[in-house]
Order: sequence, then structure tokens, then C-alpha cells
Amino acid sequence: MTELSLSRPVSQPQTTKPRTSLQAPWGRWGLRIAALSYLAAFILVPIFVVNIEGFRNGIATFWGDVTRPVALSAIGLSVWTAAVMAVVNAVMGVLTAYVLVYYKFPGKALFNTLVDLPFAIPALVTGVMLVLLYGPQTAVGSFLDKTFHFRVLFAPPGIVLALLFISFPFVIRTVQPVLVELDFNQQEAAYTLGASEWTTFRRVIFPAIRPALITGTLLSFARALGEFGSIIVVAGNVPMKSQTAAVYIYGQVESGNMQAASAVSVVLLFIAFGITLVVDLALKRGWNHA
Repeated sequence: MTELSLSRPVSQPQTTKPRTSLQAPWGRWGLRIAALSYLAAFILVPIFVVNIEGFRNGIATFWGDVTRPVALSAIGLSVWTAAVMAVVNAVMGVLTAYVLVYYKFPGKALFNTLVDLPFAIPALVTGVMLVLLYGPQTAVGSFLDKTFHFRVLFAPPGIVLALLFISFPFVIRTVQPVLVELDFNQQEAAYTLGASEWTTFRRVIFPAIRPALITGTLLSFARALGEFGSIIVVAGNVPMKSQTAAVYIYGQVESGNMQAASAVSVVLLFIAFGITLVVDLALKRGWNHA
């Protein structure tokens, strides 16, 4: 019996077949090539083309196109209306996200769903809604115009209102998940130590949501900077008054002046990229660790 048991072949443990030296690198490089090709096709190539067209006739021509009074007015109007919208959106976005996370009230689920509605509504529909609400033929628009001499449509206030509507979800949807994941024990500890609600928000909650707030505000500003659909309805196309950069670019394209359209487009790209770079560097240097 002993000899028989010793003569039995010992089963060897099965091992998985090792990868060949070509399989892993090809897989990794395939993913990289696919991702970078997609990025280049939809981001880098269009940016490169518009820059080439903008500087096609030299820097002097480019500078002349972007420093025309009409172009400067359009760029300035786009920047300051988007900035005003971003500040308002930052404050009200944090307030709305805080209410949605920490308070219970009837219709909360419905309200939370309505926050995302501006993402689904076409921009032209947004403009039409504002015209029906604040137009000179409406009760609200007529009252504001006659009583306070305050005109909403075909003026900067109408632009800001349109931008606020289309950019409403950005700050809320970036801040809200951070508030949900925030450890409530820290807030309770602050309350136990005698801190007020405002002090707790300023010292405990705000440092945690600050990176998300900056990101959401930046996204809303970038989204508003190039808005066209709703603006063309509520602001019209009045040069030096209610003509934004996007509307100006559209007018130049329609008139066949691609050089001027590309030049102003390059300026908008530069502004958006510059703000993104500054915020990114600031976050890395300690805004999110302060």
C-alpha cells in the first residue's frame, strides 16, 4: 500500500497562463491612443484651427479686429454680465444646496428635480419664457419700465437673468454632493463648543465646500461667457448696447468676415483658459487646504 501511494503522480497546481510581453503594452497604448485621439479631434483641433484663422493675416490685423469699439463693447458686456451672474449664482447656489441637504419641506423631491431643468430646456425656450414674463407688453415689464424706468429686455439686466437661468444648476450640483458627504459630527462638535450657526458654516462647512464652490462658479462663468440662444432673444443684437461677444461672432460669420469672428473667438478662449488655469493653480497651492 505504501509503495502504491508513493508511486502515484503528484498533481501540480494549475497556474494561469502568463501574459505575453506584447499584450499588456498594446492594451495600455490602445486606451491611451483612443482617449488622446478623441481629445485631439474634439478639443485641440478646433482650438488650433480657430487660432490659425484668427492670426492668419498677422498680429496687427488680429489686434485691429479685437480692438474695434463694437468688438470691445461686445467682449466687455459678455465678461461683466457673466461675472455678475457667477457671483449671484455662487451665493444662491450654496444657499440652495444647503437647504436641499439639511432641511426637510413639502415638495423637496420635486424641487430637487427642477434644479436640473435648465440643462434640458433649449436656450431659445429660455429666452421666450423671459420675453413672456418681462417683455414691454407684459404687466411685469410694463410696471418696471413705467414705475422705475427699469428696462429688463434688450438691456444688460435681461442678459443677466438669462444667464442665471441657464447656469442655475452648476454650483448646486457641485456643492450638494460635498455637503451630503460632510461629517455631521464636526458640526455637532462646533455647536457643543458654543459656535453659532454662522460660525459653524464659516469655520467648518465652507472650507469643505470651497473647492466645489470654486469649480461650480467657474463652470457657470464659462457656460455664460459663450451663451447665444437665450441672449439673442432677450437682448437682441444692438451694437454697443446689448450685443454680446457670441452674438457679435455670429454676426461676423453671417457677413462672411471669418477673420474678425475668429479673432474675437480667440479672445474668449483665452479668457476661459486663463481663468481655468488661475483657479487650478490656486487650488493646488492651498485654497482647498486652507
